[in-house]
Amino acid sequence: MKIHIKNGRLIDPQNGIDAKQDIYIAAGKVVGLGHGPADFSANQVIDASNLIVCPGLVDLSARLREPGFEYKATLESEMLAAAAGGVTSLACPPDTDPVLDEPGLVEMLKHRARQLNLAHVYPLGALTRQLQGENLTEMCELTEAGCVGFSQADRAITDTLVLWRAMQYAATFGFTVWLQPQDKHLAANGVAHDGEVAARLGLRGIPATAETIALATIIRLAKESKAKVHIGRLSSEESVMMIRAAKQEGLAITCDVAANHLHLTEHDIGFFDANCHLRPPLRTQRDKDALRQGVADGTIDAVCSDHTPVDDDAKLVPFAEAEAGATGLELLLPLTLKWANEQRLPLSHAIASLTCKPAAILGLSGGHLGLNSNADICLFDPEHYWKIEPKALKSQGKNTPFNGLELPGKVRYTILEGNIVHKPNGHNHHV
Repeated sequence: MKIHIKNGRLIDPQNGIDAKQDIYIAAGKVVGLGHGPADFSANQVIDASNLIVCPGLVDLSARLREPGFEYKATLESEMLAAAAGGVTSLACPPDTDPVLDEPGLVEMLKHRARQLNLAHVYPLGALTRQLQGENLTEMCELTEAGCVGFSQADRAITDTLVLWRAMQYAATFGFTVWLQPQDKHLAANGVAHDGEVAARLGLRGIPATAETIALATIIRLAKESKAKVHIGRLSSEESVMMIRAAKQEGLAITCDVAANHLHLTEHDIGFFDANCHLRPPLRTQRDKDALRQGVADGTIDAVCSDHTPVDDDAKLVPFAEAEAGATGLELLLPLTLKWANEQRLPLSHAIASLTCKPAAILGLSGGHLGLNSNADICLFDPEHYWKIEPKALKSQGKNTPFNGLELPGKVRYTILEGNIVHKPNGHNHHV
């Protein structure tokens, strides 16, 4: 398939490009920028006038719910959602059922994803067996099976010695440990930020110190072990300050924030809106401002969707009993654009936090559109506002705090290795 994308504004932060430039694709690769190879004749021409052409988005946290939770979502529904959101690469946490702690399970997931051919799926292996925080998994075998890092999803390791051993082991082999900082005891049974809103609504609180105490331990152990550590889903001002200091000290530490946390605070819970039951919880305006600033100044490396499709029944219950999480693959781009607009930051800055920066964290060569790179491309209309409605979402999870809102940035085409996997009339095709 030879494709010529013409008249688009190409934004490729890694290569420092923001200009009107045509792209030529053949055999799944970018074979020309600005002008095509001499003998190039396109099977398809895409007119990208008024569209932004950028690398396919890279999402650091998307739960695909397979294996084990097909009633919440299926691999196919969520990968169609990824394609509709312009996401061509995604990392999925290991908290499936069974847990991704055996090479065979990882290989099976990779195989299923490859057959669907809608996005590149990069599984994170379980750091400990069954995510129980006791015995380390066979990280080398899991890496051979296709894992790009090791994570506990949102289950904390309470035994510091286990965490210390995991980091030493990972450091020996150059693996990345992905951790969500939360002190299990301080967060126990909490469902919202420990502040005025939770107090008023009678909800059990999770204090910001549940995050910062766990983060302090992780930073300390990372320093001693020299392990590469990625911190997922920061939620508090103090955490941003701690990461900033750790980076200044030269630690091999990266971090991300969920797009939801750039826009929402504890006040959005309103009258017990279960769609705002998220983990980590939505915190104060100060925390939100610090997170926004953290992405702007590069302290926070990437923005992720933290895509967590939940079946309707699990949200149609009292707030405290509702399952935490929100659907996000299709909202990642619009929410990041909205943030960049409000911060008055250039588009290239927003796109970097969704492409080359998360790709570097995953250790991928992608996230850019240099010559001979994989033709994973997202074309979107930055001026097109669309209304977020359950029926407008491809994901099986319809749970989002942004229902009813109009957001900027409509993905027109998503191209995966030179195949169009999402296009305007909504008919996704497989080759």
